[in-house]
Amino acid sequence: MAEQQTEFDAARYKNAQREQWNKDGAAWRRWSPTLDRWYGDMTRQMLDLARIQPGQRILDIAAGAGEPAVSAAERVGPGGYVLATDISEGIVELALQVARERGLQQIETRAMDGEKLDLPDASFDAVLCRLGLMYMPHPVTALREWRRALKAGGRVCVIVFSTPERNSWGAVPASIIRRRAQLPPPVPGQPGPFSLGSPGVLEGVFRQAGFANPEVSAVPVPHRTGSAAEYVQVAREAFGAFNAMMAHLPPLERESMWNEVEDSMRSFESPAGFEVPGECLVGSATK
Repeated sequence: MAEQQTEFDAARYKNAQREQWNKDGAAWRRWSPTLDRWYGDMTRQMLDLARIQPGQRILDIAAGAGEPAVSAAERVGPGGYVLATDISEGIVELALQVARERGLQQIETRAMDGEKLDLPDASFDAVLCRLGLMYMPHPVTALREWRRALKAGGRVCVIVFSTPERNSWGAVPASIIRRRAQLPPPVPGQPGPFSLGSPGVLEGVFRQAGFANPEVSAVPVPHRTGSAAEYVQVAREAFGAFNAMMAHLPPLERESMWNEVEDSMRSFESPAGFEVPGECLVGSATK
């Protein structure tokens, strides 16, 4: 296992992530009403735990197409400041468009590696990262950088997915794709949607990075749509990791895989619609 881990190429992985989100970012924004229904409540909980107040300076890492940066900007008000960063140049451009459509001039966006911030020390009151830290090859390194950018007493708040067993929305499609594409199982210690989800892991990386008083709580995040077919459409268009797993395969084989995923996800349909289980961990700590 140690030998497998040493073969992991973090730079290549980050380049693939950048390319993926430059390609899939527009779909993520297009599905933002659905994504907000799924992730909106826990995002508001995140902002509460970060103790965001009017006039503060907030850093959002892996901001994607604008959340939670936009919600944070509404809380800090015109006298505050939010810097939304992401490894993808294309997706932060979308975030800026969203901010300007909302009339939020207090948001700035920059393409930036979350593990290596081009920012001065002690310059932000809070750091946010929604569904990004678990995809970083070196989460402790990232958190140390975020801690450096925080003022004394500043807060960090992150959201990650918990375990595959509690996130059928992702585990079921991933297992089908892995089997059909003959991909090896994920290696412990490497980035991925559930890499920080096991009990005690997130608290541990907070402490290793030097943060104090880490608190982590589990939040149910069921993924609801009108049907399994609609859910699969969201997954195909907005969840780039699934497409990346099958990118080396011919188009007909990829289509066949998605058909099998849809067939399997129909088990989560009922007369009330489609609902597949999900769970996130919301973690916070103090510098």
